Amino acid sequence: MLRRGPRPLLMHLSLAMMKSAALSSAWPSWNAGLAAATAMPGVPMQAAAAARLTQIAARVAAGGPAAEAKFAQTLLHQVWGEDRAFLAGIAAYRRHPYQRRVAEPLAVWQEGNSHLLDYAPGSIDPVVLVVPSLINRAYVLDLRPQASLMRFLAGSGLRPLLLDWGAPGRIETSFTLTDYIAGRLERAIQAIGKPVILIGYCMGGLLALGAALRRTDAVRGLALLATPWDFHAEDATHARTLAGLLPALEPAMALTGTLPTDLLQMLFACLAPFETPAKYRHFGTLDQTGASAELFVALEDWLNDGTPLAAPVARSCLGEWYGENRTAAGLWMVAGAPVLPETLKVPSFVAIPNRDRIVPPASAMALADRLPGAKTHRPAAGHIGMAAGRRAETELWRPLRDWCASL
Repeated sequence: MLRRGPRPLLMHLSLAMMKSAALSSAWPSWNAGLAAATAMPGVPMQAAAAARLTQIAARVAAGGPAAEAKFAQTLLHQVWGEDRAFLAGIAAYRRHPYQRRVAEPLAVWQEGNSHLLDYAPGSIDPVVLVVPSLINRAYVLDLRPQASLMRFLAGSGLRPLLLDWGAPGRIETSFTLTDYIAGRLERAIQAIGKPVILIGYCMGGLLALGAALRRTDAVRGLALLATPWDFHAEDATHARTLAGLLPALEPAMALTGTLPTDLLQMLFACLAPFETPAKYRHFGTLDQTGASAELFVALEDWLNDGTPLAAPVARSCLGEWYGENRTAAGLWMVAGAPVLPETLKVPSFVAIPNRDRIVPPASAMALADRLPGAKTHRPAAGHIGMAAGRRAETELWRPLRDWCASL
């Protein structure tokens, strides 16, 4: 067993157990006359499921007691089979021999736990500064030698630098978003010493946008990859529910000064509670010596290697972004000034993956619509696959490179 995960393991196992228990008891409850309880008014998906189960119940009832017993047995075998496949997938992941081995780039600047990594030392122009999220580690953009946005850009004649934020240390636990944007990110730009093309990924796009609006003298262009803006675009109730969890998270943040990694992972799991068991069941069916299995393990290792989030930043993200939607309302402030995309003075590129379940496309499109003359690109990929998946080069890397070169 070479690795941990999926994190937090207890939560994923508990969710799978509760689903199994619910499914195992569903048929007896249904057959006892509780069908109406599953058809909640105003919920089309549940109503459709209730109608489907009604049809099944009618067919089973027509077959008599033997048919009912056979159906119940089939249901239990399916549920238990899914649980076995989930556990087998976890075991296969944990014993997979893959380990990330890359030549580490040169660090040309450091402040606190943050480093500026240069993937084409000696090159001159154009300089591209890539800004990742504060939540997950930066190396998703340099996942493997053959799956690296940073190395692809370097091989295309650009000089890409990656701002690796690092985990919050003693200094960073007190940081606000202003400290990261108007402080550390701006000082990294200043250390480069010449105008840069800023590329922000996910939350890093919001950080890059804030810096680009403040440092128009030092930014030649701004690319935003799967960057959220309207946090209420597709499900305002769910966004407010996440924000409502803040009081329950405060004891952990008071103790450590951060929102711990496992609690962050739990919040992400709320977006798709049963996605992890499904993807591990699928992983267990793959050829464990093949490229697909290796890519799965590489991405899961990265996902399980997250960093905590400074408590003030966590409060802003959950309370101000998810809860109050200050970004879309024009009320998000950095260093006392509102962040208004419509005032951006440089060319912009916005990549909005069609299958993104972390940043809904409507949320990212709201930002593209407010950027003057933004070039919009719609990769046929998900949030992570767009940046590091099998088709990332064709879906994102090449269009992004071409846009940078056009500047």
